[in-house]
Order: sequence, then structure tokens, then C-alpha cells
Amino acid sequence: MKKFFNRVAAKFRAQVDKWLPSNDQCEPRGYVLMDAEQTNKSTAFTREERDEKGLRGLLPHKISTQDEQRDRALENLRRKTSPIEKYIDLSNLQDRNERLFYYTALSNIEEVMPLIYTPTVGEACEKFSHIFRKPRGMYITPDDKGKVREMLDNWPHDDVRVIVITDGERILGLGDLGANGMGIPIGKLALYTVCGGIDPAQCMPVMFDIGTNNEKLRNDPLYLGYPQERVRGKAYDALMQEFVEAVQEKFPKAVIQFEDFKTENAFRLLNQYRDKVTCFNDDIQGTAAVALAGVLASGRITGQDFKDQRIMFLGAGSAATGIADLMVKELQEKGLSEEEARKRISLVDSKGLVTKGRAKIEDNKKPFAQDHAPASLLEAINDLKPTVLIGATGVANTFTKEVVEAMSAINDRPVIFALSNPTSHAECTAQQAYEWSKGKAIFASGSPFDAVEYNGQTFKAGQGNNAYIFPGLGLGVVLSESEKVTDNMFLAAAKALAAQVTDEDLKTGTLYPPLSKIRDVSAKIATAVIVQAGDDNVFGVPQPPNCEEYVKKHMYNPSYDAGTPAPESKPAAKPQPKPAPGTAP
Repeated sequence: MKKFFNRVAAKFRAQVDKWLPSNDQCEPRGYVLMDAEQTNKSTAFTREERDEKGLRGLLPHKISTQDEQRDRALENLRRKTSPIEKYIDLSNLQDRNERLFYYTALSNIEEVMPLIYTPTVGEACEKFSHIFRKPRGMYITPDDKGKVREMLDNWPHDDVRVIVITDGERILGLGDLGANGMGIPIGKLALYTVCGGIDPAQCMPVMFDIGTNNEKLRNDPLYLGYPQERVRGKAYDALMQEFVEAVQEKFPKAVIQFEDFKTENAFRLLNQYRDKVTCFNDDIQGTAAVALAGVLASGRITGQDFKDQRIMFLGAGSAATGIADLMVKELQEKGLSEEEARKRISLVDSKGLVTKGRAKIEDNKKPFAQDHAPASLLEAINDLKPTVLIGATGVANTFTKEVVEAMSAINDRPVIFALSNPTSHAECTAQQAYEWSKGKAIFASGSPFDAVEYNGQTFKAGQGNNAYIFPGLGLGVVLSESEKVTDNMFLAAAKALAAQVTDEDLKTGTLYPPLSKIRDVSAKIATAVIVQAGDDNVFGVPQPPNCEEYVKKHMYNPSYDAGTPAPESKPAAKPQPKPAPGTAP
């Protein structure tokens, strides 16, 4: 009921805004126009626009096309010699000319996405305070208690639909990076626009900066965050509640995405708010959907039905148990009872196999505790004989040669996912998986790996990146104005993603569609989510008669000319495979 009144209030404020003078009625001119990234077209302003908008004499003579500007941007980008320099270059482009940034990214997504998100975003977060150029997003600190709602009025856009928030405590596999973790919400929202077609004006990154326990950061004179130890307990919860309530009042149609919180906070916040506001946790639920999609697709190679899979996780944090929970729901849909489904899933953490005999088991692990003696990962593989092994540890080299060989001895085609990010934290590399399994492994990873040639065959590892799920899911939630984000929506998203993997993809061992098709993938996922919102009775607006057409019509187009279709992403140049060690180049 509260959310209903907030929406009514928002509509009333919007009507009042129509009666009052707005910034839009005073169109920017001259350098002011070119200084605003949302309106700048730089050398693409036409002769007429240059006269009308006070730009004559302020630009070189030539009128550039957007394609020419993109090519110039790519030429400059490719001149950079390190990923972090390329990240900075793209960030500068985003700050200068927003539409050109998205046009460039969308045209060349397989080249650009690893630079604006994983794996480069990990290094960008580590160095965030040192490479800082221009503010982007909202920062909430303990000093802001009681003022959060007032602060939201400072945001320049009134129709925010997607908010990504982090407290920076568990950034990828890098740990507590405090306010430097703002690179994650910024990067995620860039992908919402590139991959999902959400208007950037409807996106708001938020840093919940309640301190850091990273002493090295606190002692860094250039660190930009709240320089105290982390706030915990009631003060933390009260500030988060103030933020969530302020969002419901100011931006009642927004979906809140929790990102990179420590496991205990991730589950607690999700459970606290999931039935009260439109929100989800991407580490728990988005990762779950993309992993489930990969396993579903792998069944077309192995010939195994999902209900016959035995799935083992190395790592038992929010990502692993989130995947496990969604897989239980899918197993139940396949006819298994909840008890039978949970028996098919096992967790191995830093102490070994999670068993019922442990003195203390965290709540998120309890449902998957096995009636088994304590065991190491290798012992658990040999005893429980999993068909699928999923790594979500954040620790490199935990899938050893012995582990991969054990999986290969048990299965004709072992399914092995090394999902930890960034690349340096992957449980094993693609080359190791294919070499140690003698080419038998069906491999996927969280970060991209080059193609590998082994025994005369080229393998291209699929990237189990959440970007396949959250942009499309978020788009579906936004367009349906759903009051909640349900588990069934993640199941629908996973199935929609798996259905788009072609036989050609599977021939090279790839379990996900090429990133060059990500907008089509996101449109189909959004369509599935809208239909599911209707089935779950959480729909906020009437369901359109043709959902997919409706979705594509509402996807953001970065072209300067609204009548010109958005650019299609070019497939990346065919990768040159890296030969396995010991083989002829």
C-alpha cells in the first residue's frame, strides 16, 4: 500500500513539474552544450545546429558521422597499451559524449565489454581513487544519516528505474575495497545500457560508503572514501533502511540491485527487502541464473537430463549457495522432491565437504549438508561422483590437475565451471581444463579466456558472465513495473538464455551465445520475465500483446538520429588459439 501511495505522489510531482519552468525549457548552448555528456555530439553537430545552438566557430569545419567518430575513438583506444589505460580512455569518452560511448561499445561489444567490466574493472576498483576523473553516482556515508531523502533530490534525473548499490566489502575476488568499489555499480549500469537497452538517464550507481577495514586504503592519502573502520550492526541497518525508504518515495518505479556485499549481509539484506520492494542480489540470483543456463545447455552435449545431474560446488558463499538454491527449484520442476533435489547438490568450502556432523554450519550452507564423513575436495569427488563441478571461491588454482583428472575419470564429458573473477582468481584456466581432461571438459569461466587448440581441435570457453542475465532481467522488471523480483523470473531468464545457445556454439564447447548477440539475448530474457511477472501476479502495468516487439521498441538507442537503428555489434575477429604446452605451434 505504501508503494502505491509513493507512485501516486511521484505522478503528482511529475504533473507539478509540467507547470513549472524546467532546465529543459532553457536549452544549453555553446560550450555548455558540448560540456554536457548527454547532449554533446562534438564534430557531428550539423551546420544548422551550429548556427541554432551557438556553436559556429567552436568546432572544426568537417561534419563527422557517428561512425567516423566511433572509428576515431577505437583508434585512440587501441593505441593504449594496457587494459587500465583503455578503461580510463573509455571512461573519459563516457564523460565527454555519452551517446558516442554507448554507440562505440554496442558496435564492438566483444572488444569493449572486458574493458568496462570484468576483468579490467577489478584493477580499476583497486586504483579507483588514483584514477578518479569525474564524479559519477551517489555516495552515502554515516555522516548522511537523516539526510538521504534530501540527497536524492540532488540527482539530476527524476525517472530513475535501475539502482545498483554496493558497500564495497567483497569486490569480485578482491575483498574489501571500500569506496573504491564504486567502479562496480558504474560498470554494471554501463552494461545495463549496452546489453539491456536501459536509458542511462534512468540508471543510478550508489556507493554505500560506511568505511573500510582495509587499513592500507585508510592510510592512502589519495583514498576518497569514508576513512573509518566499517560501521556494523544497527547503525548499518538503519542507514540502509533509510536509503531504501528514500528510494521508494523518490523513485518508486526503481529496481534496486544489491552488488558485491559480504555473504552474511548479502543474504540478510535480500531476505529483509525482497518481499517489500523491487530488488534482487546479482551475486546470489544473477549468478545462479547464468550458471543454471550453462548447465542446462551442457546437457545437449552430454545427453544428460538435468534431473540426473550431480552438482558439486567448491566455495560455499553467496554465489555458490545462490546457484544451488535455484538449481533445487529447477530440479523440483523436473519432478524431484526438495529433499531429493538437495541430495544431488554438495558444497565444499575451506574446511572440506559440508557435512551434517559439523559443529557449526552457516545458515546458507545447512540445507546442503551431506550425511557423509569429512572429506577433501578430491575425496568428495571420488565418493560422490559429481557430473558438474562449479568453482565460486575467488581463489586461483583451486581446480588442480588431480581434481580435473578425477572429474574426467568419472565422466565422459565432465562439466567444469571456474566462475571466479577477475581472471587472475579463476579456479583454473581454460587451457588447463582442456589439457588436463585431454579435451573432454565442457568448460565455462567468469572472465574471458582465449580459444585453446588441443589435439587438432579448437575449444572456445563460454563466459558465464552475469551480463547475460541481469540487463535483460532488469529490463523486463522495469517494463513490467513489477512490484517484486521473483525466483521464477530467474528460472525463466535461465531457460531463455539456454535456449539461445546454437548447435554451432556447442560444437566448440561454448555454452553461451556470442556476446555480439547480447541485445537479442537480453530482449528474449526481458520478454520471458514480463510473461513470468504476469504469471506471478506481480505485474504493475497491463501486459502488452506482443511482448518481444514491445521490449525492442523500448530499448535505448545511442544513435544521434533517433530514426536510425541502433548499431549491431560486430563479432570479434576470430581468436588465434593458444596451443597447449608440448604441442607444435
